[in-house]
Amino acid sequence: MKVDELRVLEEDELGARMKTARRELYELRFKSAVGQLENSSQIARVRHDIARIMTVLNERELGIRSIEVAVPAVEAPAAAPAKKARPKRKEFVDEDEAQAEPASTAEAEAPVEEKPKRARRTKAEKE
Repeated sequence: MKVDELRVLEEDELGARMKTARRELYELRFKSAVGQLENSSQIARVRHDIARIMTVLNERELGIRSIEVAVPAVEAPAAAPAKKARPKRKEFVDEDEAQAEPASTAEAEAPVEEKPKRARRTKAEKE
């Protein structure tokens, strides 16, 4: 069901379609609970149909007119914008190999500095 098809219908016809769609959804949920539903995508399809009907009804209630875009019958394809080059991915490096063989001798000789541990204050210092 397309929205364009729904927009040409009268409100009483939309109400009837809404009622049948909700009834169908109820039956599908019941079949699903019992285990008789063969295609579970039917539930999603009916829910989308209900949403479309509600959208058209709300548009009419709010007085919103649908935007219709006139498309020429034969339209020349527009030139596609040039794609930006993606940055290259970094190569995966196994951590064990990276630790076993440093990239340079400067890294191998540099001592690793440890951060000093934060001293905790005692109760007497806090007061």
